[in-house]
Amino acid sequence: MPDTPHVDLQTNRPHSARVYDYIMGGKDNFAADRETAAKVLADWPGLRTSMLANRGCMHRMARYLTGLGVKQFIDVGTGIPSSPNLHEVVQESVPEARIVYIDNDLIVLTHARALLTGTPAGRIAYIQADMRTPEVLLGDPSLHEVIDLSQPVALTVIAMLQFVEDAQGLVESLLEPLAPGSYLAITIPTNELAPESEQLAREYTNRGIPMYLRTRAEVERLFTGLELLDPGVVPMPRWHPAPGDQPLPDSATNMYAAVGRKP
Repeated sequence: MPDTPHVDLQTNRPHSARVYDYIMGGKDNFAADRETAAKVLADWPGLRTSMLANRGCMHRMARYLTGLGVKQFIDVGTGIPSSPNLHEVVQESVPEARIVYIDNDLIVLTHARALLTGTPAGRIAYIQADMRTPEVLLGDPSLHEVIDLSQPVALTVIAMLQFVEDAQGLVESLLEPLAPGSYLAITIPTNELAPESEQLAREYTNRGIPMYLRTRAEVERLFTGLELLDPGVVPMPRWHPAPGDQPLPDSATNMYAAVGRKP
């Protein structure tokens, strides 16, 4: 693995991955991240519940996609590792699966390289890139060493598109080079479920992390040209709940979830 180039961590500014890490009980965060987390939790104490539900939904999506025969995954906005990670869920049933993790925070990538190890039969790569520059991440040699873009790929963008103003353009750019039969899996915050979401978005934005909430109609448009799979765009706990799951009310999370297939 090549040496990671020096990157300014900007520890005096909050970063979404590190705020998430703190809220989930992690230790890889700084004062600016903790201050932001404390404020958003004061505005919405249920945010941690929503974040836990988001991880559970990611796990269900990973198992669902491997069940459809997917063996390659590109995960945009990896976040600081918290087991079980995407590759652990995927390689549990498909040991030969290949996963590329992408994030723009050096702390995330440092931990990923140190902690995220896969099965001997599979492959994992970690790319430091900003998802808002899809041409950079799609052109990275590490991606092409691991992922065969002539074969179907699952593109997972979990709780990340709220940080992109032009989510539609980004999704289209990321999907364009993927083979027919590829999938898009997303979870994305909305202003239609939990009333606290608007204040949450304002607080993130005021602290230097612009956040854009989407309506269900806007989320459905992200799947333009794709086959939107059952059950469509739904509140996150309703997306293929696992047998025995205690159902959460829609207002317990502020996110929609959906998966689509590229024809």
